[in-house]
Amino acid sequence: MRFRPCIDIHNGKVKQIVGGSLQDAGDMAKENFVSEQDAEFYARFYQREGLTGGHVILLNPSASPYYEDTKEQALRALAAYPGGLQVGGGIQEGNAAQFLDAGASHVIVTSYVFREGQIHYGNLQRLVREVGKKHLVLDLSCRKKDDDYYIVTDRWQKFTDVRLNQQVLDELSGYCDEFLIHAADVEGKAEGIEKPLAELLGTWGKKPITYAGGVGSYADLCLLKRLGRGCVDVTVGSALDLFGGHLSYRKVLEFCEN
Repeated sequence: MRFRPCIDIHNGKVKQIVGGSLQDAGDMAKENFVSEQDAEFYARFYQREGLTGGHVILLNPSASPYYEDTKEQALRALAAYPGGLQVGGGIQEGNAAQFLDAGASHVIVTSYVFREGQIHYGNLQRLVREVGKKHLVLDLSCRKKDDDYYIVTDRWQKFTDVRLNQQVLDELSGYCDEFLIHAADVEGKAEGIEKPLAELLGTWGKKPITYAGGVGSYADLCLLKRLGRGCVDVTVGSALDLFGGHLSYRKVLEFCEN
C-alpha cells in the first residue's frame, strides 16, 4: 500500500473539505482546513519527500468566477514538480494536453467520460487518442444508494446509473493506467473508511487504485490494508497533520511503506 499525497484546490486556496458538502451554486463547501500555503508549496514538499502519484484536484467548475485562480494554483504545482503529480477537475479532450504539457504525469477524468448517467465510450476513446492510456486515470468516485456504490460526477454532486463493480472495473481498465476512487459520502469526515468499497477494490486488484475517504485513525489504515489486500493505495486528507489533522504524516508514511 502506497501513500499518495493530495492537493485539493477550491476558490483558489488549498483546502480540505467535506466532499458531500460541495456545491457549484455559490462555490460553497464545508471546510475542514484552509491552508496559508499555496499549491506550489505542497508540490515542492512532496518532491523533496520523493512522493509520486499524488493528485491535484480542481474543485471549481470552469464556469465559476474562482476557476482561473484555482487553475493557476494547479498549474504552479505541476510546474514545481514536473512528472510527479496527477491532475483532475474539468479535464476533457480539449484541455487534457495542456495539463500534461504543464507537468502532470496523468490527467484524471470523470464527468467527460460519464454523460447522461452512462459511460460515454466515444469521449473515452477520444481521450485515449489524445493523451494515451498511460497518461489517463479514471476517477470512479462513488456514493452509496440502495446498498450499492454508484459512480458520481460533477464534483461528486450527480449520481450516474453506473454501479461500481468488478465488471465495470474490468471494462474500463483497458482504457487507463490506474483508477482514483473517493468514497464521497465519507470524504473529509475522518470517521472511518467505506469497508465494503475497500473490500471490492482489494478483491479486484488488477490495476493500481488509490482510495480516498474517511481515514481518521491508524486503525483505519490497518483495515484498508487488510481489506485492500495490500494492493489499494491510500490518500489521507483532513486527518493528516499537514492539513491540520491529528495523524502524523511521518507515521502514516512509515505505516504505508512497511
